[in-house]
Amino acid sequence: MIMLQLPLKRVAKSTRVFVPHSIFILNTPSPYIHHHYQHQFYPAATSTQIAVVDEAVGSCFNAKDVVFSFKEWFKRGNIVLLDRIFEVLSAHDEDDANSRLAADLALSQLNLRLSESFVLTVLDHGARHHEVLSCLKFFDWAGRQGGFHHTRVTLHAIFSILARAKLMSLVLDYLADYGKHRYCYNVSFYNVLVMGYAVAGKPDVALQVFGRMRFKGLDLDGFSYHVLLNALVEQSCFDAVEVVEKQIFNGGFENDITYSILVKNLCKQNLLDEAEAYLRDLVSRGQPFSGGALAIIVDALCKKKQYGKAMELMEEFKQWGLAPMNDAYGACLGNLVQAGKVEGALEFLWDKKSLEGYVPHLFRYNILLCKLLRESRLKEVCDLLTDMKENDISPDKVTMNAALCLFCKAGMSDVALELYNSRDEFGLSPNSLAFNYLINTLCGDGSIDEAYRVLNNSINQGYFPSAKTFSILADALCREGKIDRMKELVFNFPEKNFRQRDLIVDKFISALCMAQRVEDGYLMFGDLNRLTKVATRNTYVNLIHGFINISKGDFAARLLIEMQEKGYHATPAMFRAVVICLCNMENPITQFFKLLEMQLSRHEPNCHIYNNFIAGAGHAKKPELAREVFEMMHRSGIEPNISSDILMLQSYLKSQRISDASNFFCDLCQRRNVGRKLWNAMVVGLCKANRIDMALDIFTKMKSAGMVPSNECCEEVVKLLCSGGYYDLVVNFINELEKQGRRISSFIGNTLLFHSLRTQELYEAWVLARGVQDETSSIAMLGQLIGAFCGRLRVSSEHIERWEELIEPCFPLNLYTYNMLLRRLSWNHIDHACQLFNRICQKGYEPNQWTYDILIHGLVQHGRTAEARRREEEMFMRGFDPTVKNQRYPFDW
Repeated sequence: MIMLQLPLKRVAKSTRVFVPHSIFILNTPSPYIHHHYQHQFYPAATSTQIAVVDEAVGSCFNAKDVVFSFKEWFKRGNIVLLDRIFEVLSAHDEDDANSRLAADLALSQLNLRLSESFVLTVLDHGARHHEVLSCLKFFDWAGRQGGFHHTRVTLHAIFSILARAKLMSLVLDYLADYGKHRYCYNVSFYNVLVMGYAVAGKPDVALQVFGRMRFKGLDLDGFSYHVLLNALVEQSCFDAVEVVEKQIFNGGFENDITYSILVKNLCKQNLLDEAEAYLRDLVSRGQPFSGGALAIIVDALCKKKQYGKAMELMEEFKQWGLAPMNDAYGACLGNLVQAGKVEGALEFLWDKKSLEGYVPHLFRYNILLCKLLRESRLKEVCDLLTDMKENDISPDKVTMNAALCLFCKAGMSDVALELYNSRDEFGLSPNSLAFNYLINTLCGDGSIDEAYRVLNNSINQGYFPSAKTFSILADALCREGKIDRMKELVFNFPEKNFRQRDLIVDKFISALCMAQRVEDGYLMFGDLNRLTKVATRNTYVNLIHGFINISKGDFAARLLIEMQEKGYHATPAMFRAVVICLCNMENPITQFFKLLEMQLSRHEPNCHIYNNFIAGAGHAKKPELAREVFEMMHRSGIEPNISSDILMLQSYLKSQRISDASNFFCDLCQRRNVGRKLWNAMVVGLCKANRIDMALDIFTKMKSAGMVPSNECCEEVVKLLCSGGYYDLVVNFINELEKQGRRISSFIGNTLLFHSLRTQELYEAWVLARGVQDETSSIAMLGQLIGAFCGRLRVSSEHIERWEELIEPCFPLNLYTYNMLLRRLSWNHIDHACQLFNRICQKGYEPNQWTYDILIHGLVQHGRTAEARRREEEMFMRGFDPTVKNQRYPFDW
């Protein structure tokens, strides 16, 4: 048997951006598995979660051998006959008499040997694949075949399937008409009614039927009694449970199933200690005992997070050796996985396997496989699949899909594609996740035609690709110039799936716009209009932003108006973006005022409409247009609101028209009371215009007028003072904030630390103004951090590890803070820097380009090029490129 291993594979840089969530194994002495952290389907991982293959694969690796090995294994779980049955059932309409006859004929031609066990197998297969109505069709067909009669077990099976699918009404309708179908069954009429109502969640009706039976001197059989008892427990009818329990014991129907249900009854009432005592009492009295009763208690304990107690209980009963422990072990394993305790689940599994030869049920393996795939723990997935093969466990579709996803994540697209192409041999039906992975991986390998074929197959099978997957494929087709392929997909899409078709159109046009092929997207948009197909709002939005990106504001404005005519809402941000684009075109005035007039004609004139155009003109540094709109408001009899004043003021400041801004501000102050927002806007605008004297003057007047500056206002003042080197004023400003009891914001704290990395002057100004006394306030601690960052204060290794804790009382940390910490540590303490990088990930932050860039640069400076190479590959996988600084240190790949 060929052991499941992953091949050594060199990563081509050309594929690093186009292979989301692929796993590569580098050709290094200790191979690493890298993965893309930002994949659509699974949560982001950290560098500590990168799987490592312990044993390198030799040069004898052959992809064909792996494909052959898995094909042979998958064929053990071949269920082609069952799939064929459900294909026939799903292809025929039950309401059409001719279609129903054709289905009967097709099923008869399969020469099925009907028996209770075979019918149960078919029903179980359909239930696991959610083919509920097809199960019902098969059940009805089987009951009409000569020589076969449904039993109480098959009846219970179909009732349970319908109940789990929340189709209790079908069960009730069936029971109401049961008399018409009685000839099909060798089961007591009353037994069927009791079972049916019990399973359908109507235990009160079941009890009424049971009462009528007993009045007539009839009794249930043992099977029906247990169905009723179990239903009463599930519905928490505890008083009735005692009554039925007595009837079971009086009739001599008790067995290990009875005791298991009674144990469940105690657990349902949260009487776990009583349940344990009851089980021990059964053992002491020598009553029939199965592992099912123990599994029920173990499951209840685990759900209450009492894993230790569950382990002790299993160990106790294992010592008695009365029954197999597989059910109890399975319950514990399943709960550990569902609770996210994957490490504990793996340890439990391998421990029980090595000591007792425990082999989990197939669905336990599948749950663990899916969980490990979500966490990109490929080595453990390989181990589990190998273990399943060695234990001759026949895989089902979930297992096959997990294996397919594994090969895709490992970058083994050739193996994954070959298994996919051979799917009919062993009945593999890829699920949506497997389709997404396969398409993504094929795009990454440049197999665009294969990816397109898989996409078509997935849609034909009813699986619609995710937005991310579709964008990746559309982007790849755009790069290859295969636009006709996508048009073929869009315009040939089944009309009955119009919603999916609209999604495809939207995603394709979006991908064309992202690929700077807006004109092609617009042509497709025109084709849709000619076919009288209504475009979605997202299609309009994507096209509008696409034309804005290529500076064609006239097209964007035209689409904006058409979008409104279709009844779609346009946001203020979109309006402003279109206006900005119009203002940046040649001869913008005509288009600008044409759009404004159309908006005023469509809606009742109000400040909101005018403000959008003032804001757009201001951002485009066209204050004269903004002023004209502002004056139009006055002429139209509309009084500008505070937002209008702020936007007009900002339009002057952004264009460096400081005197006009000052005159406008003074004019407003003379005409009416100016609020805090306008003062803040004036200070912030002057700071951004680098007018430090005027900004400080307005800031002082603002405080004199009794107004409290906003956080943004304070932040911009500190930033401007630091940029100008006025560190003495910065320290005075911080002192003022301390007196006012205002906490330092993250922006201000980060600004101070940033300038501390560049110069010691800030710390010198701090010492001069505040002294070096041992203060314990957060502001004083900030001074010590500034000294440590600039290198004037020596920091012990103990304090280096606690820098995050030292910063936290001073101001809230964010990713920018961590990046500066990383830069400071990477100078002299690269080990601490690496530890900090891992903590950043563990705290839930997503490292950005600068995080990677800082760490890679530090590793190279300390001669740790192998680790830097690994970090750079992670950086590539996340779609980031190194800065010019790091490009001066190329790695030998």
